[in-house]
Amino acid sequence: MGSKLRILGIETSCDETAAAVVSRFDDGTGLVEADVVLSQLDEHSAYGGVVPEIAARAHVDALDSLIEGALTRAGTRLSDIDAIAATAGPGLIGGLLVGLMTGKAIARATGKPLYAVNHLEGHALTARLTDSLTFPYLMLLVSGGHTQLVLVRGVGDYERWGTTIDDALGEAFDKTAKLLGLPYPGGPEVEKAAAKGEAKRFDFPRPLVGEARLDFSFSGLKTAVRQAAESIAPVNDQDISDICASFQRAISRTLDDRIGRGLQRFLAEFPQHDRVPALVVAGGVAANKELRRTLQLLCDRHGFRFVAPPLHLCTDNAVMIAWAGLERMALGLPADPLDVQPRSRWPLDGEAKAVIGHGKRGAKA
Repeated sequence: MGSKLRILGIETSCDETAAAVVSRFDDGTGLVEADVVLSQLDEHSAYGGVVPEIAARAHVDALDSLIEGALTRAGTRLSDIDAIAATAGPGLIGGLLVGLMTGKAIARATGKPLYAVNHLEGHALTARLTDSLTFPYLMLLVSGGHTQLVLVRGVGDYERWGTTIDDALGEAFDKTAKLLGLPYPGGPEVEKAAAKGEAKRFDFPRPLVGEARLDFSFSGLKTAVRQAAESIAPVNDQDISDICASFQRAISRTLDDRIGRGLQRFLAEFPQHDRVPALVVAGGVAANKELRRTLQLLCDRHGFRFVAPPLHLCTDNAVMIAWAGLERMALGLPADPLDVQPRSRWPLDGEAKAVIGHGKRGAKA
């Protein structure tokens, strides 16, 4: 494989504290040498959501030992690391400060370059590590704070084709779970309940279906769920399962239309002659099996390769942060100055016009 670059990655944008050691070889392939993630789920579950102050304190308590653990698992030392990569946004500002300041301190102490990484770019580039994708490709980012369809042209080169005009998909799952009295985090609980439900019992709306633009909307769907639950109150377990199954069905039908139009646009703009085009799904909601099934079938119909990185690399992790740093380093792009500041908002496509309700300040990516 030839020589390699090795980076220590740090991720603290929301409620997972993570450190990783990742290498990149001359041929563009990568190797995950260590991947350590500490979830704060227990600390936040009592509150039904992430509490920023609790998250930041937990990062402070855990990060040093996680970095040490990652280096130990990789069998390496800081002196053998070529650079440091730390998430600089978007996310909860307190958590970002902890990770970025730690990265700065290590970079100053060791004389290694620092790469301040956009968390969303980490998601966008992960498939190049796991599946050796070549540019360009499409990415569907679905998480608690983001629902976006993005054209990935290259490292640092992104064009947002669609975004949510209100709630992100993950937020819609969590709010639906809370409304139905399901535990936090809501997404997995809705999926679990839906497995026992009748998906055709409730005919929920499919927002924006049929429109030419590629944006998303989930607020109306969430309202319809509330109205359905109120109309049959008090709900029993089967009612809840039927609502969840119908909710997931509406989302699947919506994504089939929205993403299908995106795939058609991609084929029109990038006629494929020598390779199969690809759609990548990333973000925590990418763990939903019904969503993955919908996207797989959609890609099969349109002749696309469907790429879903392993679940632990779809949620927040430091592997993707290290890899994004490695991609920049391999291209000879400059490192960041040590006075670089964290950003609670940091769109991938800086040229995209702001959309009302697009993203949530400090929301989990």
